[in-house]
Amino acid sequence: AMRLQAPQFQALFTPGLRSVAELFEKKNYELRIAGGAVRDLLSGVTPQDVDFATTATPAEMKEMFTAAGVRLINNKGEKHGTITARLHEQNFEITTLRIDVVTDGRHAEVEFTTDWHKDAERRDLTVNSMFLGLDGTLYDFFNGYEDLENKKIRFVGKAAERIQEDYLRILRYFRFYGRIAEKPGDHEPNTLQAIKENAKGLAGISGERIWVELKKILLGNHVNHLVQLMYELDIAQYIGLPLDGNLEEFARVAKNIQNLSPKPMTVLTSLFKGKDDVTNLDLRLKISKEEKNLGLFLVKHRQELTKAPGPEPLRPYQEFLMDSREANTNSKIFELLKYQGEEQLLKEMQDWTVPSFPVSGHDLRKMGVSSGKEIGTALQQLRDEWKKSGYHMDKEELLSCLKKV
Repeated sequence: AMRLQAPQFQALFTPGLRSVAELFEKKNYELRIAGGAVRDLLSGVTPQDVDFATTATPAEMKEMFTAAGVRLINNKGEKHGTITARLHEQNFEITTLRIDVVTDGRHAEVEFTTDWHKDAERRDLTVNSMFLGLDGTLYDFFNGYEDLENKKIRFVGKAAERIQEDYLRILRYFRFYGRIAEKPGDHEPNTLQAIKENAKGLAGISGERIWVELKKILLGNHVNHLVQLMYELDIAQYIGLPLDGNLEEFARVAKNIQNLSPKPMTVLTSLFKGKDDVTNLDLRLKISKEEKNLGLFLVKHRQELTKAPGPEPLRPYQEFLMDSREANTNSKIFELLKYQGEEQLLKEMQDWTVPSFPVSGHDLRKMGVSSGKEIGTALQQLRDEWKKSGYHMDKEELLSCLKKV
């Protein structure tokens, strides 16, 4: 059996984890690291969060922790078999091994087991189904390590069975493909067939859960390939994407934004023909107000708000920003520049500060303009002059314009 000794693994052994391990050992309960953290450690990545699995039942864990005076964090995971203990300022999420008794494609009813193989069997992908003993021993029932080495994404056991347990796994397949696979198009034909036959099941999954996965897909690798695949496999319509998505524009924008860290919505909007597509997405996925506004902004301005020919390419964007009365217009313009693939202009725009208009109504009153209406008109005229000058004219120059008028 393989033993992992990587520095990322050694780094997990905080005082908290050492205390937890000791408690389990005393009681002869087995404790192992599970799922995504194992995948990360084998890839040489420090895991963001670490989940543990154990042969102890929730009741046994509660009794053990309580007797040792360990604080338990009250959470809703208990009926699924998860107990969260807090030691040395660190939370430990520990879940009892389980078998799914009934699944309806969204939720599962579980019963507890002490069989590690059975627990691994109910996980979604081989690369997520491994366990790691605290001595570094790898427990891998479905060749997950080999798949990880070969950058292959495969379901545990039969793809159709895994998908029918939770249809969201279709999107998880895409997400991990975008994270781990080396090149587009490296799928097992029977996996794609199973996805296509079960795509309709996504209609019953909540929009919020879908949006979490979709956002990660949009920011991962091979995004153009994966979204095209969503259309080929009839998934798009069930997750709020337009039936006639603009796949050519999507391919173009996916290339544009490669190194620009766009927001997920910026990438997705390229599929949309008009604002109805944004509205429909929102109805299905309940996206945030900010995401919806960004989508509407891009659909509206992506064609006519473009760089100017000549020496001042940024002028149209700067003027738009200066005239805008809305909040976060600048961040929307940054996203528009990413969408358009204007890397250089994006840098310049991010470095540009909005100049403030140097003249106030107070200045005009001092010059003897008294009626509010006249002040308003005069300020507007001066603002136009100031804009024409590329925002360079100062207060004196502007007020001398007024004298000429």
